[in-house]
Amino acid sequence: MTTSRPAPRPSLLLVEDDDGVRRSTQLLLHGRGFQVRAHGGVATLLADPAVLDAAYLVADYRLPDGDGIQLLRDLLARGWRGRAVLMTGYPSPALSVEAEASGYAVLLEKPLRAHELLGALATP
Repeated sequence: MTTSRPAPRPSLLLVEDDDGVRRSTQLLLHGRGFQVRAHGGVATLLADPAVLDAAYLVADYRLPDGDGIQLLRDLLARGWRGRAVLMTGYPSPALSVEAEASGYAVLLEKPLRAHELLGALATP
């Protein structure tokens, strides 16, 4: 009898400084099939040795040690090529333009709605 191995979970980087939001988002995404590597700031995410292996990035815009826009620029400069979603509690037309120009596929307003986040990750 041959047993098949389950398909590997797609790797996702999550960076959010609010512990409660980070944990609830991590649990949601894990429950939907992602292998989530969660970080509380830019420095710890950039120090993660598996950062370039991730297929997805979900990042908060305002972080204690940087911002999501510069974070994505740093990842792209290192060769990361995945789908990125930016989240913020302070949306604006200017931020939307900057996020798109930086390589984010979607800008989501906090508080996050699960179906919007999952839809943003599923959309090619």
